[in-house]
Amino acid sequence: MKMEPRMTNSVTTEMCRGVDGAAMMGHLGQLARWVKLSGTAEEAESLRYIRGVLDGHGYRTTWLEHDAYISLPGAAHVEVDGRKLKAITHSMSRSSPPGGTTGRLVHLGEGAEADFADRDLRGCILLVEGIANPAVSLRASHAGAAGQLHISPHEHLHEMCISPVWGSPAPDTVDALPRTVAVTISHADGSALRARLERGEAPRVILHAEVDTGWRRTPLLVAELDAPSAGPDAPFVLFSGHHDTWYEGVMDNGAANVTMLEVARLCATQRGKWRRGLRLCFWSGHSHGRYSGSAWYADTHWEELERRCAVHVNVDSTGGIGASILDEAGSSSELSALAADAVAAQAGQKHNGKRLGRAGDQSFWGIGVPSLFMSLSHQPPGPVKMRNPLGWWWHTPDDKLDKIDPNNLVRDTRVYVHAVGRLLTDPVLPLDYAVHATALMSELHRLEGVSRHGVGLERLLTLAAELRNAAAALPAPQDAEAAARQDAALMRAARALVPLDYTSGDRFSHDPALPQPPWPALEPLRRLAAAEPGTDQAYLLAVAARRACNRLAHALGQAHAALTFARR
Repeated sequence: MKMEPRMTNSVTTEMCRGVDGAAMMGHLGQLARWVKLSGTAEEAESLRYIRGVLDGHGYRTTWLEHDAYISLPGAAHVEVDGRKLKAITHSMSRSSPPGGTTGRLVHLGEGAEADFADRDLRGCILLVEGIANPAVSLRASHAGAAGQLHISPHEHLHEMCISPVWGSPAPDTVDALPRTVAVTISHADGSALRARLERGEAPRVILHAEVDTGWRRTPLLVAELDAPSAGPDAPFVLFSGHHDTWYEGVMDNGAANVTMLEVARLCATQRGKWRRGLRLCFWSGHSHGRYSGSAWYADTHWEELERRCAVHVNVDSTGGIGASILDEAGSSSELSALAADAVAAQAGQKHNGKRLGRAGDQSFWGIGVPSLFMSLSHQPPGPVKMRNPLGWWWHTPDDKLDKIDPNNLVRDTRVYVHAVGRLLTDPVLPLDYAVHATALMSELHRLEGVSRHGVGLERLLTLAAELRNAAAALPAPQDAEAAARQDAALMRAARALVPLDYTSGDRFSHDPALPQPPWPALEPLRRLAAAEPGTDQAYLLAVAARRACNRLAHALGQAHAALTFARR
């Protein structure tokens, strides 16, 4: 679809100019008064403050509550030969038994799959380089380890949720919850332990951890406004960010919350020009329930979201001091032009079209909703290897008001005003499925090795090319009816394609919170391309690959039919 030059329009320019840094810092100072652990009274009090602001801007607000599986870390320390080391434990870690958890200490590098291969680690305590994460936790649990002792990349200890289960567990995912005691110590303490192991010593290590894990009621705030001429089934833009925090969490995620408030305020001033509605959601359970709030909302509002949600815009950790890099902000490929437009216009940087990772509250890909952004502004590369580029204070008690640069907060908020403003006011949704189809064709061309196994890709490449051509040929609509028809067609195309681009293919469940390749639905083809022809494994993989081809062909056909219908 040929994109018209937009967002130099006066409506969005006026809104971006109106971003009020002083007002945002005022709201941020209020939110900084509370430690917002999921399901606590302080979190609810903070959320009520946000609700009051949005009520004042004319939004309809709804307070929802639901049961979620939440894990709040408590006290922790590590004993080494009777000496006590400072440590923290992690959300979803197991609590240690009375007297602590012991075992043979084994250094395991960064805990990659190769580090676990062909090793008997049952009952061991694994000394792992880097910040605690779900992938290492899952491998450690499968290996039968007793504990994980993570070495921070520096002196700061980062709070983490180590569960790979996306959202609250169900019968088919509960067994993936961590089965180890997990703690983190400083780089200096961890390096000393590693050095002792390298010298052939066997230090006696005991892990002590208290973790409060179980079901509790958690809140979810929804605020919305409709487009003036909208009916009950009119499309809306979902704009979301988590509200729960570690400690005061001023950058993560208080700053994003005030960005949401400012976007809501400014967009409401131009409501007469909206073509789609706006719905804001403030999640609980992001930090302590592995996205339990957004996952619950997706599950309980699935039908409405499938019918009406045009795009999901996510916001996390805006305005950090030193956060000068915006060219790596993620987006779905069909929204990459919008991301580039917003970043260039408001931050003066060229956006590189980075793919979204399997993180954040991106709980809506199975439904088929394309996504824009997550964290937006990042720190430049530094000497310390971090798991994410949001600053050394991320997930620590030091995430306070002094970590916010008011100018960066204004800049980042303008990017969001720009993007959300376009999604609300553009004549047609800025979803470019020609770009999407081209990205898919690039992935397919990398898999030509499957032809050695009798599986051809010609049909898929043809269908992808036809989709690309149909998307590129969409005409500029001549009236509001034609524009609405194109919106509906683009949303139907998204429902077919997004689940294959960002999930394993099941639209009604949530993949684990683990890294995924582009187009996970192509994994059977990737495995077949790497297999040795004529082996039993290759024959098995060919069966799965043919089914994956059918799934992809069906989705491409659905998307093509939707876009073709829009041209009539």
